[in-house]
Amino acid sequence: MREGRCHALLIFGWLTGLLAGGRAEAVNPETLLMPGKLSTAHVKYEETCSLCHDRSDRGKQTQLCLDCHKEIAGDLREHRHFHGRFPGIDVSECRACHAEHLGRTADIVKLSHEQFDHEHTDYPLRGAHVDVVCESCHAAGKPFRDAKKECIACHRKEEPHEGKLGRDCGSCHDESAWRHISYDHDKTAFPLRDKHAEAPCAACHFGNRYKNTPKECVSCHEPDDVHHGERGTKCAECHVTKGWKTSKFDHFKETGFPLEGVHDRIACNDCHRTGNLKDKLPRDCFGCHQAQDSHAGRLGKDCGICHGSEKWKPSSFDHTRDTTWPLTGQHEKVACHTCHTANVMTQKLPTECVSCHRPNDVHAGSLGKECDQCHTTQGWRASVSFDHDLTKFPLVGLHVTVPCEQCHLTRQYREVGHECIDCHKKDDVHKGNLGKDCHRCHSENGWKLWEFDHGKETGFALSGAHGKLACEACHRRPPDEVKLKQDCLTCHEKDDVHFGQYGRQCDRCHTTTTWKGAKVH
Repeated sequence: MREGRCHALLIFGWLTGLLAGGRAEAVNPETLLMPGKLSTAHVKYEETCSLCHDRSDRGKQTQLCLDCHKEIAGDLREHRHFHGRFPGIDVSECRACHAEHLGRTADIVKLSHEQFDHEHTDYPLRGAHVDVVCESCHAAGKPFRDAKKECIACHRKEEPHEGKLGRDCGSCHDESAWRHISYDHDKTAFPLRDKHAEAPCAACHFGNRYKNTPKECVSCHEPDDVHHGERGTKCAECHVTKGWKTSKFDHFKETGFPLEGVHDRIACNDCHRTGNLKDKLPRDCFGCHQAQDSHAGRLGKDCGICHGSEKWKPSSFDHTRDTTWPLTGQHEKVACHTCHTANVMTQKLPTECVSCHRPNDVHAGSLGKECDQCHTTQGWRASVSFDHDLTKFPLVGLHVTVPCEQCHLTRQYREVGHECIDCHKKDDVHKGNLGKDCHRCHSENGWKLWEFDHGKETGFALSGAHGKLACEACHRRPPDEVKLKQDCLTCHEKDDVHFGQYGRQCDRCHTTTTWKGAKVH
C-alpha cells in the first residue's frame, strides 16, 4: 500500500512540476503514460487515446476498434470475408491479433502468406488456384479484400470466346484446368452423345458462334461424306454417333444380301467402290473375290461350298463327308489344285494310286498299280505293311531286321535269289568248301549259332582231336566235293610213320585222341 502511494505521489509531483514550469499546453498526460509509440497507420490518433481506450471499461476496446473499422464490423455481422468467417471470432478481441504501441514500424497485421488459410475467406482456393502466388490476384498497396472474384477479372486475356458466352466462366469450366469443361450440353437442343462428346467446342462452334449453330449432320460432316451427297443429307438414317462404321442400316432388309462374318466389318466403299450405293453389285462370291481365287476357277464360282464368310482358311469342305474319296494322312495336306487340275465340276479323277503317283513309283510298275497293298497314306516309307511271309522267302531271325535294299539291290524286288550264298558269299568263311547249303549248319539267328551234327549227318562222328579241328582242316578243295572218304589215311597219309605197311585203317591201333600210346592187338 505504501509503495503504491509513493509511486502515485511521485507521478503526481512530476506532473505538477511540469505544469508549474509552464509546459502544460504542450504535454498530454495520457501520452506520457503510453507503453510505446503507435504504428504508422495509427500515428494520427496518438494524441486522442479515447478513440481506442475507455478509461472506465477496458472491455469496450474491441467495439471502439469496430467503430472506426466499419467494413470489418460489417463482415462480422454478415459472417463474410476473412474476419466474418474466422473460427472463434465472436469471442475474440482485436488486440489478440493486432497489438499496438510497439513502435512506428511494427507490423500490427501479422499476416503470414505461407500459413494463411484461404478457406476462411469468401474465395476458397481450388484446383490450379492453389499454386498461384498471392500477388497474381492481390494488387500491391490495395487491401486483400478488394481482390475481384469474377473469373474474367484475372483471365480476360485467356478468354477465347471474345465475351460472347458472358463473364461466368465457372458455368462451364472448373478450377483444375480450362480444358476440364463441366458445361451440360444436354440442357441445349443438341445433347452430345458418343463421338460428339469428345469433339472440342470449336469443331462445331466456328468463330465462337454459339447461337443458331446448325444441327444437321451434313453441316459439319460434308467433308466426311463418302457418298458425295448421293444418299442425301440425313446421315442419321444409317449412321449413329458412335462412329461412321457403326451403322444401323439393315443391309439384309434393304438389299436382300445379309452381311455376315468379315462382310459385316468392312467399309461400305470396299464393295460400293463408286460411292453410289444404288449401283447394282454381283451377289455371288466370284463377282467380288475373283482376284483372290487361288484355285483359278478350277473349283467353280460358288466359294460358299467350301469357305465361310469369316475367313478363307480353314475350308469348311469335308472331302470325306462330301465325296466318295476320303482324305487321310499326307493327302490331307495337299492343295486342292494339285489333284484338281481343271474345273472340278467337269473333271473326273481316277482313284487308283498310280494315276497320281506314277512318277513316285520306284518299282517302275513291276509290282502293279495297287500301291496300298504295301504303303499307307502316312508316307511312302511310313508303316510299310508288306508281308514277306506271303513270298517264297519268309523273313525269320536276323533277316527281319535287314533293310529291304540290302537284299533287293533294285526296286524291282522280284529278281533276288533264294539261296543263302546269293547274299552271303562274302560271309562264307569256308570259301565254298562246304557247299552252298548254309542252313544245313547255320540258322538265321547268327553265323555262330550252328547246329550241324557231324556224326548224325555224315556217319563220321568227330571225337577226340577231330572235335577241335576247323571244318577247313578236312574239307579242302575242290569246294563242290564236300563228302570225304572216311579212312584215316585220306587225311593222315603224311602223318603215317609206317609208310602204309599196316594199311589205311589207323584206328586199328591208334585212337582219335593222340597218335601215341598205340595198342597192338
